[in-house]
Amino acid sequence: MRLAVAALTALVLTGSLAGCDKSAPEPEAQSTEVPEELVSEPMPDLGDIEVIGTPMEERVATLGLINKRNNISRDIEISPGESRRVDDVIVRLSACERTAPWESPAETGAFVQVFVNDVRNPDQDPEFLRVFSGWLFKNSPSLNVVEHPIYDVWVKDCAMSFPGEEEDAA
Repeated sequence: MRLAVAALTALVLTGSLAGCDKSAPEPEAQSTEVPEELVSEPMPDLGDIEVIGTPMEERVATLGLINKRNNISRDIEISPGESRRVDDVIVRLSACERTAPWESPAETGAFVQVFVNDVRNPDQDPEFLRVFSGWLFKNSPSLNVVEHPIYDVWVKDCAMSFPGEEEDAA
């Protein structure tokens, strides 16, 4: 009996480790077209954000997107004012910010909206519902969370520069 249990345990462990092959190619992110009604919807008004450094339209945010069902995560590089669709998720970025290098503590954030296709019948047209709209922070992810059973979105970076940073690098 012990031999049978040991053999079964070895078989289960071997099967579960087979799925951990890191050499397998990662699936290609499939961006598809964003529905026109979401593209034409105005971005949220964030008030008068004092712009120091890189103008908002020239910044680039890197967001992480994970599908919890199949554990596939992707990086999405997006500029403020853009929308990106990946499978059944649309991510819109209104702004991305990071603290100046001379400020402490360092923080990176982005104002993001997340829409998810809620149609369960593939023959119907997609119907995207807003599941999140707000600021996400890199160093404090629990302050504001995308609460969805399948998808999660988080901030990884906001590419921008401040006056004087070029001199510090030299």
